[in-house]
Amino acid sequence: MTWAKELEELRRREELAEAMGGPDKVSRQHGRGKMDARARLAALVDDGSFREIGKIAGKASYDESGDLESILPAPFLFGKATINGRPVVATADDFTIRGGAADAGISRKMVQAEKMAHELKLPLIRMIDGTGGGGSVKTLEMIGATYIPAVPGWGDVVENLDTVPVVALALGPTAGLGAARTVASHYSIMVRGLSQIFAAGPAVVDGLGEKYKSAADHQQAKEELGGSSIHTRNGVVDDEVSSEAEAFARARHFLSFMPEHVGQLARRSNCTDPVHRKEEALLSLVPRDPKAVYSMRRCMDMVFDQGTVFEIGKMWGRAAITALARLDGWPVAVVASDPSFLGGSWEAKTSEKVERFVKLADQFRLPVVHLVDNPGFMIGKEAEMAGTIRYGVNAMNAIYKATVPLASIVLRRAYGIAGSAMSNAERYQYRYCWPSGDWGSLPIAGGLEVAYKSELEAAEDPAAMLEEIRARLDKVTSPFRSAERFNVEDIIDPRDTRPLLCEFADLAWRKLQSEV
Repeated sequence: MTWAKELEELRRREELAEAMGGPDKVSRQHGRGKMDARARLAALVDDGSFREIGKIAGKASYDESGDLESILPAPFLFGKATINGRPVVATADDFTIRGGAADAGISRKMVQAEKMAHELKLPLIRMIDGTGGGGSVKTLEMIGATYIPAVPGWGDVVENLDTVPVVALALGPTAGLGAARTVASHYSIMVRGLSQIFAAGPAVVDGLGEKYKSAADHQQAKEELGGSSIHTRNGVVDDEVSSEAEAFARARHFLSFMPEHVGQLARRSNCTDPVHRKEEALLSLVPRDPKAVYSMRRCMDMVFDQGTVFEIGKMWGRAAITALARLDGWPVAVVASDPSFLGGSWEAKTSEKVERFVKLADQFRLPVVHLVDNPGFMIGKEAEMAGTIRYGVNAMNAIYKATVPLASIVLRRAYGIAGSAMSNAERYQYRYCWPSGDWGSLPIAGGLEVAYKSELEAAEDPAAMLEEIRARLDKVTSPFRSAERFNVEDIIDPRDTRPLLCEFADLAWRKLQSEV
């Protein structure tokens, strides 16, 4: 007496599950240039590490004798795996089964995946393709009634955002709940030309009067409504990549900087880049012309461990660069001004981006390095209409609320409220300034004619007097005058930036380790 018959049935059910939506649907998925859900899971995680949970869940049909005829698997796969040797919960929507719409136990599977990540404190990766558990008209007909909408397990989604790293990869047209699951993450990715995100797709929007049927084809309509060129520029999604393989690589890379959960510290990597490396090019990086721009990304490449800078959100909020990087192997979060966009002025989107990133760093206990060249908040009517000051203050509040160590390097400008958001002035300011530093409550050069209006009007040669005033004030605004009064802690040779930041990273991580 054995259970061989039952094991034979188990294997048959597993084989039916592995067939997903069937050869035709899988072939159609591949024909769209998309990997199927099982292939995605295999490509994302360490080789052979995926252990599926709930594999045989689905909608079965039986013959008159009650014997199994077929199974339509649940269009959602999840399980335990490892990425870079560390345990994770990996999930994937299966678009080959009713476009990933709700069916056959998907709701409980999805809830269990979220609960597993939360209760076992494991990073969660969602690969989303379709409605991702949303409803459909056909589903309502099958039920025979409508219902007041609710999202089972959304509380677990919210708890995960507070407790574990969550990565979302939009890998196809993603609407409704699928779109919400993409956004409810710490790091999100879209694939150019393959992914679209919308609250409702073109067909639904078209029915409300916003026409998309005039587009050359349905794919173009989806791109025009919710393609990556929209959502990686407005901050809905962090990054855009050119292929699924690149999306998997970036997800793995992001997680390499993260701890497995809140309360655990991220890991230090082996560093072969000399701590005392000094780049001569830093000495001439900032131009003497105050209106000239330079490459802050070039500075970052010279200062942080070589090859470790991982930029996030490059296409939106572009006046600030946000990135993860390493210093002597220690992971850090980097906020850096980008003077090549709006002169580095923080507008609403930049401020929103800084706020979100600093909160991420504080949540997962990553020290912050702020490379400052900030001429202030963006001004003008458009900036006022966008509510720039509200978003700017929120960014400043996030910096003041953060409890992780923060070091700031003032490369050039630091003006006004935005300039003061370089660090929390109520705490010890771990700060260094380059000799190119230029700071104040407002740019002096732009207000001379107003401040000295009566003297200039009375002068025989107003132009000569203006130059005389400017020359006097150039000496007053020297960073060395500030250092005399200890208004800045230290002015450094720019070439010393990396060694000093590596020292900061070592001290910062010493503090963080003492908290655990």
